[in-house]
Amino acid sequence: MNLAKFKDEPWKTSHPAYENCNLAMSPAPEYANSEVILSSLYRQIGLKGASEGSVPQSGRHLEKEVQRFRNKATAPQTAVLDANTFNGLLHSVLESPKLPNQSAKRFVQVTPLVPQAAIFSGSARLSSNSWPAGALVRRMVRIGSPDQASADKLWQRLFDALSVSSNDDIFARFLKEEIGAWAPAPSWEFIQLEAEPGIDEADLHQLNYPAKRFVRDLEAIISAKDAMTRRQWTSLLEAIIRIAAVAHITWICDVHAGIWDCVRQAIAGNGPSKPEDVRARLFPVSFQYFAYGDKALLGIKDKTSAFLRARLGLNAVLWAAQDAGYQEASLSSSQSIFELCAFLQGNTEKVQQAGFDEALIEVTERETRTLLCKKGIGSNIMEFARHVLGQRQAANPVLRGYDQGFALRKKGTSNSSPWVVGLGPVAILALVHCALYGTSGPRSVKRLTQHLAGYGMIIDYHDIAKNDLGHQLRLLGLVLDSPDAESGMLLSPPFATGQENIA
Repeated sequence: MNLAKFKDEPWKTSHPAYENCNLAMSPAPEYANSEVILSSLYRQIGLKGASEGSVPQSGRHLEKEVQRFRNKATAPQTAVLDANTFNGLLHSVLESPKLPNQSAKRFVQVTPLVPQAAIFSGSARLSSNSWPAGALVRRMVRIGSPDQASADKLWQRLFDALSVSSNDDIFARFLKEEIGAWAPAPSWEFIQLEAEPGIDEADLHQLNYPAKRFVRDLEAIISAKDAMTRRQWTSLLEAIIRIAAVAHITWICDVHAGIWDCVRQAIAGNGPSKPEDVRARLFPVSFQYFAYGDKALLGIKDKTSAFLRARLGLNAVLWAAQDAGYQEASLSSSQSIFELCAFLQGNTEKVQQAGFDEALIEVTERETRTLLCKKGIGSNIMEFARHVLGQRQAANPVLRGYDQGFALRKKGTSNSSPWVVGLGPVAILALVHCALYGTSGPRSVKRLTQHLAGYGMIIDYHDIAKNDLGHQLRLLGLVLDSPDAESGMLLSPPFATGQENIA
């Protein structure tokens, strides 16, 4: 492939240096919700024979088998429930709400309470080409860990926590055996974390970013498992995953925009003078993606659009640099980006002669709708953010309050009401637990705002006492009002686990 081919199909094939970048947006996000991500995570970590594409077909096959047993008034030999009762279990007790545009469609969709449910439910699409949403969590574990060994250890701990053991509640253990009787394959076995490059060691030093916060919070959530039922624990896990996943994708957009800014200035003759300059532009000390109580999707749209422009620009310049004789291009560290910028600044004329400017202008003008997030990759990222963060809109009014782990809520009751940043009670429980994990006793609400800032969610701790977050903290019994504390409020640990005992 070359620059001319890139002009014809700019999104189809990226330059190898861009595609293999350790901070590439991989996998590329599409529609998902928190339960889809958790179901896919089950398949990524312990259900080797259950691919994303096999899930819809497995669901249809299970429906036929249940109906066949209902017609014969029998059940599988190892099953405890009869066919009618098991059918009620799937479509009533474990039912996960469908979206309003799915109300007329017939497919199995259940709460991913146990791994066995992910064999036939929880696919992003009702087709054979669903994207592997769980691979995003796997990638976040690696990116957020300091090295491969630490990532492997956490991945094993996560598998153990997701497994249904004798320490789980009786309903979870029953469900594991019963679903296994009706949908017996494949078995639940650990799938090792593939060796992948993380952030360059020189760039990692004192760097804060969403995936790093997620890895710490994942440890905290795993530690809390024995303090509650499995349903309560999986809800907390989903709440942390959904906030972290969108924050991670937004951060990746930011990083790519920063790389493009460095490269563009190098072509203009004002490139970085040392790798540290690149590092400062790529990895900001703080980041602000969501302001509590404000609209969130417009900000994410701006970040996504900047990412798409960066993707076009970086691929165009990489192909042009290759045509100009630069064969060692890489975007995997501030050092390699600095070397690319140095080449571009010293060989601007050769890069321009290769047709860089003309190619980028032509492609940018032709791909305006994609760059505005109206179709293609940008639209997919926006759909991902909206459905992962937003409270589930159920087709069945009875299930309207099903989702309580959201981070975006509707400001009004109308379908056209905007989505604003607002945490559901389960998300608040999860975040307060993670913020206080490893501490002893209560802490100021300022600690919670600092924790939220690790995901790019901004809120002034002085405002908590008078906004809906403060109201929910009081309703959940998570704060102690004290005139001697900052803002008059102290966070109280929701669970005993993870807190150091004071002698």
